[in-house]
Amino acid sequence: MNPRLDQLHPYPFQKLRELFAGVTPDAGLSPINLSIGEPKHPTPQFIKDALIAGLGGLANYPITQGSDALRVAISAWAERRYGVKLDPATEVLPVNGSREALFAFAQAAVDSSRHGRRTVISPNPFYQIYEGAALLAGARPFFLNTLPENGFRMDWSRVPEDLWETVSLVYVCSPGNPTGKVMSLADWQELFALSDAHGFVIAADECYSEIYFEEGQPPLGALTAAQQLGRSNKNLVVFNSLSKRSNVPGLRSGMVAGDAEVMKKFLLYRTYHGSAMSPAVQAASVAAWNDEAHVIENRRQYAEKFAAVMPILKDVLAFDAPDAAFYLWARVPGGDDAAFARGLFEKQHVTVLPGSYLARDAATVNPGKGFVRIALVDSLDACVEAAKRIAIHARTLTPHA
Repeated sequence: MNPRLDQLHPYPFQKLRELFAGVTPDAGLSPINLSIGEPKHPTPQFIKDALIAGLGGLANYPITQGSDALRVAISAWAERRYGVKLDPATEVLPVNGSREALFAFAQAAVDSSRHGRRTVISPNPFYQIYEGAALLAGARPFFLNTLPENGFRMDWSRVPEDLWETVSLVYVCSPGNPTGKVMSLADWQELFALSDAHGFVIAADECYSEIYFEEGQPPLGALTAAQQLGRSNKNLVVFNSLSKRSNVPGLRSGMVAGDAEVMKKFLLYRTYHGSAMSPAVQAASVAAWNDEAHVIENRRQYAEKFAAVMPILKDVLAFDAPDAAFYLWARVPGGDDAAFARGLFEKQHVTVLPGSYLARDAATVNPGKGFVRIALVDSLDACVEAAKRIAIHARTLTPHA
């Protein structure tokens, strides 16, 4: 077997199961799971109907590039959302969810030859796919800590100057998981300048881009930033997904868009990888990308939950309201995030994710230590009930609160 598999860390949810082993939560309390970023709002009926109507396509092999209709729908959405025109034939690819594409992209983008560019930079804390993708592509991950004192930004000055010439790929996540931080135009300008100077590819993970709190004020995306800065999409590839936007995590449908030359190579990789999207899923995806009404309602529900939950937690946990996404990244009393999560599960039957499980030790610290990620994915009532229980548990650790 590939010896690089031995370098992979346990996935955060496996570690969470191990943390809870032997714990019997209070059976008198209904379980509420806010640990995983799995949307629980109902899937819109029109998407289900389109999936069913597309079942006739199961009699055909799909092409890796996807149907013309799907690529046109994605490019039309990108123009509405980002204000940019993308060529559906050369700058857009449908993918089986952003997760598989973020992993696959590293396999195509990293030069893992003996004298190649073998470094992949990612934020820290981070989505663990970035690390696994880098390791299995034969690269060395470099974790760039996002810290409260820097506003949870990626501080590029912390990258050693001599490392840049070894970098093939930089992952960024905006809005960020778990912090909810959105990159500013100045942040993008700095990253684009580094890419132009050193030749690495930027993989911009924007799967939370449609979960924001002021209608008409979407978070800045990489494609929009490039356009505003008068830059082409050279070495820029953006990843997005219908999972969060349209409440279809089981559909496994997303998109990749950007630099046509990079996309050409990525399509070649995917042709051999065998990752074509089912025709029925493509039909449902066309319907989802073409509609915004359901996305607006989705945002309204998340905004309502944040407005209800944050006042309950503000006196017992330390956090900033996220710029976007559906997470609260909160500092816990006592500083032991794993102990806090275990105690919360045992005493209140609420599951949250320890922040240290989403990060690696880098520059002498684990930047997730002392934080928990709370995913407000359940119903309004469930999230409010969970917040009340979290507050009760936190107060037992800080009796004066």
